[in-house]
Amino acid sequence: MTASVWCAIIIAALLLTFVIPTRADVAVPQLTGRVVDQTGTLSSSDIATLTQKLRDFENRKGSQIAVLIVPTTQPETIEQFSIRVAEAWKVGRKKVDDGAILVVAKSDRHLRIEVGYGLEGVLTDVTSRRIIDEDITPKFRSGDFAAGISAGVDRMMRVIDGEPLPSPSRSVNFAHNLDDLAPVFAVALFASIGVGGFFRAILGRLLGSLVTGGIIAAITWLILGSAALAAAVGILGFIVGFIADLFSAITPGTGGSRGGSWSSGSSGGWSSGSSSSDSDSSFSGGGGSFGGGGASGSW
Repeated sequence: MTASVWCAIIIAALLLTFVIPTRADVAVPQLTGRVVDQTGTLSSSDIATLTQKLRDFENRKGSQIAVLIVPTTQPETIEQFSIRVAEAWKVGRKKVDDGAILVVAKSDRHLRIEVGYGLEGVLTDVTSRRIIDEDITPKFRSGDFAAGISAGVDRMMRVIDGEPLPSPSRSVNFAHNLDDLAPVFAVALFASIGVGGFFRAILGRLLGSLVTGGIIAAITWLILGSAALAAAVGILGFIVGFIADLFSAITPGTGGSRGGSWSSGSSGGWSSGSSSSDSDSSFSGGGGSFGGGGASGSW
């Protein structure tokens, strides 16, 4: 070929590179909760039920399981996409690596269970494949995606339950879930004003408030097992009780109504927040690592 022909071929190839767009990889969705559905496949009640189930499992066992439904992973395979999701989300506890993710690519009709390092000994490739084949895909083929995902997650949890893992850190779980902390603070506020009044009447404002805060801290530590949270709640109880008693002393004759206002306001405010128990916005990965273990399937 002549030089002019070669030049024409090169120019044509360059033009095709710019004219024909290349398909970019699908962006990893943000981890906004234990269940992320970008297809609208699951109803809000399905998501709420599944979220609560996964939250309860994490609180009891410590492991984190997440579910992701996307339209497609193309041009990547589901294996390539799933490991990117796992590396970005980092579900599971750091150094325990006990996270697992169920990824469903609905339009591709592919799915995968991605398993963290710490679960590879129990949620093996073979076991993951059996869960997909026996529990999930039969229901997917009949169009019942919610039932398939629920059945798959249930079996994953049963399998993980058989693995001896470190006990969940209560301080971590409660720090990640304000819905669980709300009742604790509400009770602390009530006790610091109502019950604390008894100790302040006997011991005086300062000493009585200190004793009340100490009792609240001790009870919080026994229930939650977190020294940091116990100290914070105890200090809050001392401050609120001391200020409430000081305020009632400054305005004699109205202490009862003032105290009622504090109790009602605190209790009502926290109850409003805790009523949205299906909210999962505080969920985040715990730093778990993945190495590509798991299994894939299709329906």
